[in-house]
Amino acid sequence: MYDLPSEDPEEPGLPDEFHDFQPDLLKKTCLSPRYPQQDYFIAKDLNLYYDTKHPLWYKRPDWFLVLGAQRSTNQQDLRLSYVIWQERVSPFLVVELASPGTENEDLGKTERKEETRPTKWEVYEQILQIPYYVIYDRYKNQFRGFVLESGKYKALELSQKRMWLEELGLGLGLWQGSYEEVEGLWLRFYDEFGEWIPTPEERAEREEERANREQQRAERAESDLQNLRAKLQKLNIDPDSLS
Repeated sequence: MYDLPSEDPEEPGLPDEFHDFQPDLLKKTCLSPRYPQQDYFIAKDLNLYYDTKHPLWYKRPDWFLVLGAQRSTNQQDLRLSYVIWQERVSPFLVVELASPGTENEDLGKTERKEETRPTKWEVYEQILQIPYYVIYDRYKNQFRGFVLESGKYKALELSQKRMWLEELGLGLGLWQGSYEEVEGLWLRFYDEFGEWIPTPEERAEREEERANREQQRAERAESDLQNLRAKLQKLNIDPDSLS
């Protein structure tokens, strides 16, 4: 679908279903124990403007997280874009979901031509100096993470397909499971104990299961009590006399 033409010559194509589901799972599981939810901003497919000298230049990350940028609580104040020179806080983490048409640029393999806009890699690494950069290719099940060191991105060794983000108090890794009834490998956050952060739906389901178990235990206890009373009555023993 990335090859289909658009009425806008500069529009490469709209995101597919995966580009909707995966960022949603990231947002639902990004629950930092070190930051109140209102003190960090999460966005997907939102224009990120980065250069005051070229105010129309932007990149559009598939998903990004900004620590210290407050979320809007009023519908009228919801961001239309993220403008660096207004916000004054750069993203802490950017996630790009690689596709056949974007992989080279995502990995910094696209060379910048003279007098053209900087590449995605250059913006994230050199201009905004984003501390963590993640690329996930679902076609190859390949998860790559980079950390900014001395102004350059250094590839992280992800032998267990997990990376820990100390400032956030969370880790990011590949989880095998079903999300939105779609089975596969998904990026999601985990806690300091290595446990996957549950989504609101999973928490509600677990709470319902817990409540059902409690109800079943209560019903079994009541049934056992009734059976005991019946046995005592057969022995001509008044159950109330034993209390």
